[in-house]
Amino acid sequence: MLHTAPGLRVFRQTAGAMGAVALIALGATPAAAEDPTPGLVLEEMTPYEGVKPGSTLKVPGRFTYTGSEALDKVWVRYTVSHGMSVGDVPSNCRSWQTWGYDEVPTGATALCAFDQTVKPGVVYAPQGGLRVDVLDRALYERLSVVVTDYDNVPGDEASSGPVQGTGPALKLAEQPDAPTTEPGSAVGEDANVQQVAVTAANTADFQVTGAGLKGRVGQTVDLKVGFTNAGPAWVNEDKGGIPSTKVLVKMPPGTTVTKKGSCTKVASGTYECGFRQVWLDEGESTSYPFKLRIDKAVAGAKGSVTLPDEPRPFDPDKANDKAAITLDVTGAGATGGGSSSGGGSSSTGGSGSTGGSGATEGSGTDGGSSGSDGGSSATGGSATGSTDAGVSGDLASTGSGSVLPIAGAAAAAVGIGAGAFLLVRRRRTARG
Repeated sequence: MLHTAPGLRVFRQTAGAMGAVALIALGATPAAAEDPTPGLVLEEMTPYEGVKPGSTLKVPGRFTYTGSEALDKVWVRYTVSHGMSVGDVPSNCRSWQTWGYDEVPTGATALCAFDQTVKPGVVYAPQGGLRVDVLDRALYERLSVVVTDYDNVPGDEASSGPVQGTGPALKLAEQPDAPTTEPGSAVGEDANVQQVAVTAANTADFQVTGAGLKGRVGQTVDLKVGFTNAGPAWVNEDKGGIPSTKVLVKMPPGTTVTKKGSCTKVASGTYECGFRQVWLDEGESTSYPFKLRIDKAVAGAKGSVTLPDEPRPFDPDKANDKAAITLDVTGAGATGGGSSSGGGSSSTGGSGSTGGSGATEGSGTDGGSSGSDGGSSATGGSATGSTDAGVSGDLASTGSGSVLPIAGAAAAAVGIGAGAFLLVRRRRTARG
């Protein structure tokens, strides 16, 4: 039989209104609500399970009208999520792409106009149904169908189009064997809307990348680690009961984070990094920049980048869910041999390449105003095509720069003892 269905958009309701919505969804009429009126009713659609990428769906869109007089024209609007597309668009349909906004990812819509009489109490369907293609990136998808007696034109959600179709026109055909609703029957508010899940038999490989660092005690070095969805599927984590993925970054011992980007500190030396939205497109990469001060030399110092150990049924390859952050501390004796302040040597060294064990070549000098504080370390291993999470201060808003010995510190030490003075040069750092 024909049923009502919840609408595509979710609206905030008061406690009293929520009870009314629940009754409407069941086809009942709440006592406190306005009396519903006759209207268009879409037949309930069954979710699509285990569809294959590259296949085609035929969307039925059967409906009836419970009014007392016939309609001269109706429109049927189809909306699909990022992993599907509207195929050969019929000539009586217009199509357009939709923006990704809030928690709604990009997608596509086709709006078909039917200049045919729709009689009360008769079930109709677009003959053969609208063709929807399942793309290679499909996984957890959404399909919605809306039938109206007015032109349901695109609003601000359209990112392109609409474009008139060129394929064979769709025609409404009566469905004499389908159960119907009596003319004059009242229908619920969203009886003309159906939204169903489409689940594809596909995978998405989530990967993380680490880095190799090299520097001296007292030096502040750049660290950039990364995440990539290597596909082939995109993943909408708001669907399918999948928890939102996070990236956990554990710093090498003997270091202090002075800038942490958009990541959140969850334990000593451990940070949790997220994403800009609840979906991850195929091939999407995100990098997370940090600044680390090397406080002391620790033999075999190593950190890690990991994905949480949680169910991800779409991601069978767990080998790339963890990557190392290595740290090679050089010249420890010349800079105080593990002192957290950097020791008292007259040279900070570190210019030129700084590629650590297994690291990508570094950027040379630290780029400070004086050009004398030596080189920042390599940050190898970040994902290509990545989006940096913005850098913000974990200490003071200006950050903590490299630690420099003052020229002539030996003369000053005569008056106050043998301890070396250190000048901490503060500077603002650019976004990593």
